[in-house]
Amino acid sequence: MDDSVSPTARPWTNSPTAKEKNAVQRAVTALLDELAPERVLKRAERIPIPVEQHRTPTGCVLQAANSAVSVSWFAEAGADATLGELHIIAWRGIVSRRGSPRRREAATIMSELVVRPIERPLDELVWRAADGAEYDSAGLAARCVALLEEQMRADAPVQTPE
Repeated sequence: MDDSVSPTARPWTNSPTAKEKNAVQRAVTALLDELAPERVLKRAERIPIPVEQHRTPTGCVLQAANSAVSVSWFAEAGADATLGELHIIAWRGIVSRRGSPRRREAATIMSELVVRPIERPLDELVWRAADGAEYDSAGLAARCVALLEEQMRADAPVQTPE
């Protein structure tokens, strides 16, 4: 496995500053806001939409009829992830959320993408996957939506011509 880094990107220092940690947290919040904005309490019933958006302080779930994408932030996940990791998982089935009743059929992981924050010379925060792919926050949000759409297509019933 090649652990080399891009010559245009500086790695995070061994002990990130509070400013760096806050910048990463703002980027995580911006990504989650784009994918699943926090709801405002309303008295009216919500109109059902094809993709339900569920938000937690450290992640979100985009749930379609039989597919989902979950995004989870793990701050300071390990020794090699000084500032944390963002786990993006495409699921087949309905993802159980905290506080909801257990489902008879568990959702199945179909694909997983783990990205970590990096810093560029212009202090433009981006995310880097293990395969070297880099995303800005908008690009990563688009990748999450694309993963959900791919899984929805894969889970769609095949219709045969009559």
